[in-house]
Amino acid sequence: MIAKNGLKIDAKLVDFLATEALPGTGISEDQFWSGFASIIHDLAPQNRALLKKRDELQAQIDDWNEAHGANLDMAAYKTFLKSIDYLREEGPDFEIVTQNVDDEIAKLAGPQLVVPVNNARFALNAANARWGSLYDALYGTDALGHAKGKSYDADHGAKVISWVRDFLDEAVPLRIGSWSTLKNFSTTLLKDASQALGWGKTNGNDTLLFVHNGLHIEIVFDRSTEIGSSDDLGISDVVIES
Repeated sequence: MIAKNGLKIDAKLVDFLATEALPGTGISEDQFWSGFASIIHDLAPQNRALLKKRDELQAQIDDWNEAHGANLDMAAYKTFLKSIDYLREEGPDFEIVTQNVDDEIAKLAGPQLVVPVNNARFALNAANARWGSLYDALYGTDALGHAKGKSYDADHGAKVISWVRDFLDEAVPLRIGSWSTLKNFSTTLLKDASQALGWGKTNGNDTLLFVHNGLHIEIVFDRSTEIGSSDDLGISDVVIES
């Protein structure tokens, strides 16, 4: 453990912040630990007081239940809970306004999974819960029927590709024509060019990223795969954000 502004911090966390988290943020180690310690020293006494109050309330509730048995008089029980300030009368309507919250939390519905950062499997599952292959989802379920045999069923695959092309026509429409007949792509072909966020690479493959209603669609190009090699555009997968 390493002492930082009156706190004892695990050495691995200190090293992670110093070498990975803080560089490039404009926040020095001294600034971070000073601010963090200030928050802890301010809130820790309040947290201890709240925990103490919770224990006191629980003890009072336990005593009341032991005295009155299992057959509760709910009206009397509610009166008791109000008398110890466990329940309060409902107040007037109110509104909470937050600021500086990322759109992915404030505006977009999606899986917001909270997992321990030191458990790689949990963290990976959380990331994968937000992104998934549309090709795999359609091919591996009965949404468009069933694939035949254990090897790749080209006929079933063609149904999947056709469905996904129709999806792209709806979600990322072209000015003229359809994704089903497209031979080459450029952003000038889009009905709304602002939907194209840019090119990139995923696992060494070229990708094109779009946005639709705040959620992302990633098209993966790889002509070395069975699907990509038979596709006019070389599309091997379409990955969507939930």
